[in-house]
Amino acid sequence: MIELLRPRSMAIGVGRTLQLAAAFAVTLALAPALVQDAAAAAPQGFGDVAEQALPAYVDIIVRQRVAVRANPQGQQQQQQGPFDQFFRDFFEQIPNPQPNERQQQGFGSGFVIDKSGIVVTNNHVIDGADEVTVVLHDGTRLIAKVLGRDERGDLAVLKVEAGRELPSLRWGDSDTARIGDWVLAVGNPLGQGRSVSVGIISARARNIGATQYDDLIQTDAAINRGNSGGPLLNGNGEVVGVTIAILSPTGNSIGIGFSIPSNMAKPIVQQIVDYGRPRRGWVGVRVQTVSDELAQSLGLGRARGALIGSVSEDGPAGRGGIMPGDVVLNFAGREVTDTTSLQRIVAETPVDATVDVLVARKDGQKQLKVKVGELTDTAIAALTPPPPAAGNRTEALGMSLTALTPELRQQYGVATSTKGVLVTGVTAQTDAALRRIQPGDVIVEVAQKEVQSPEQVLQLVEQTRAENRGSVLILLRQRNGEMRFVALSLERG
Repeated sequence: MIELLRPRSMAIGVGRTLQLAAAFAVTLALAPALVQDAAAAAPQGFGDVAEQALPAYVDIIVRQRVAVRANPQGQQQQQQGPFDQFFRDFFEQIPNPQPNERQQQGFGSGFVIDKSGIVVTNNHVIDGADEVTVVLHDGTRLIAKVLGRDERGDLAVLKVEAGRELPSLRWGDSDTARIGDWVLAVGNPLGQGRSVSVGIISARARNIGATQYDDLIQTDAAINRGNSGGPLLNGNGEVVGVTIAILSPTGNSIGIGFSIPSNMAKPIVQQIVDYGRPRRGWVGVRVQTVSDELAQSLGLGRARGALIGSVSEDGPAGRGGIMPGDVVLNFAGREVTDTTSLQRIVAETPVDATVDVLVARKDGQKQLKVKVGELTDTAIAALTPPPPAAGNRTEALGMSLTALTPELRQQYGVATSTKGVLVTGVTAQTDAALRRIQPGDVIVEVAQKEVQSPEQVLQLVEQTRAENRGSVLILLRQRNGEMRFVALSLERG
């Protein structure tokens, strides 16, 4: 029922009139205090947070030398990748006296996390850079030294020598950041220099394939190209995230941005400072998704955990008693919901720590103890299956390729629904190796055309080379199930 706001009677007695007058007088007397209390309760903006954060924020300028080559008519042609057109507005070409190269200049963001000059940013901001310049809040430009990079988690740590202590930010606890909390993003949008934007935390635990361990914070604060590596701050001016990506059909902000949680970034940054590299946990297993049928057969009730597909005999898991076919339900006291969560939990576990692992088997659940090792290239190689017999392989761009067979699908853990060409080997120091293509990856497309055989891959590579392109775009389905594009240089075999 709707009740209209109108008086119950048009006749008001004298006593009632006096009561109203007295009440009105009291209200007038209290008005200043009420206004003051309301002003104190109203949001005051992020001026204090911005004033505290901006001196510790830095713009990052990267320069990269790119080779050019002469076409058949003798004219110089820039070596272009498939995304050069996409980024043209955000890279400034710099005149260079060298006739066989040009320079590109790109922009990004970062922040000082230690007064000695330790700067945090994204790995993709500085990837491939020949020179990294950090611009301080007072305009001072300093050449930065790269202390270390984390390609799997897309973080990088720089060091600048300013000759003085620098303003710095402090890490916050991202686990306490709630959906709906206000946040402030600081960055260098479109290369325009330090800028702030405000929004809320829109979602948690987002996985967009930006890193191998995605567990990202989503925000609707305006984030654009150039903001990568900048801090996401809470109302106390603490860093709760490191900006990494946006989701947009246009390339511009539509209110869907993502940040690496501070509780993921902080230990990696400290490890890079201490050791020059991230030190992630490793147990030596390959994992698969738990299907509903498997969950039912094991009495799990619902699909959960991570299925162990194979175990390195000499690895931590093998020594701890984990076997193929086990489903890991809990690792180091943390629930394992799926394969991604297990990878993330293991990676975050301190190296050399001995932890409890709960697994489900057909004969019931088992509690095991595993001493966590360190994730290295050697450790990863221990789980790489041997290549198929010689004579069945085709070489292209530093990769050994073969057609998928039922035997190879089983050997490399490739789903029957996956179509393409299997990578069985990668030559060291080639562009494919530098782009971290690994045996077990499947090439789905070459130059945006589906492939079913190694011969098709070779044909499309040669066709792209004949068109005088500098690189060829390849779509990969990686062994962890993720899809990603890789641009491979046609000049580096």
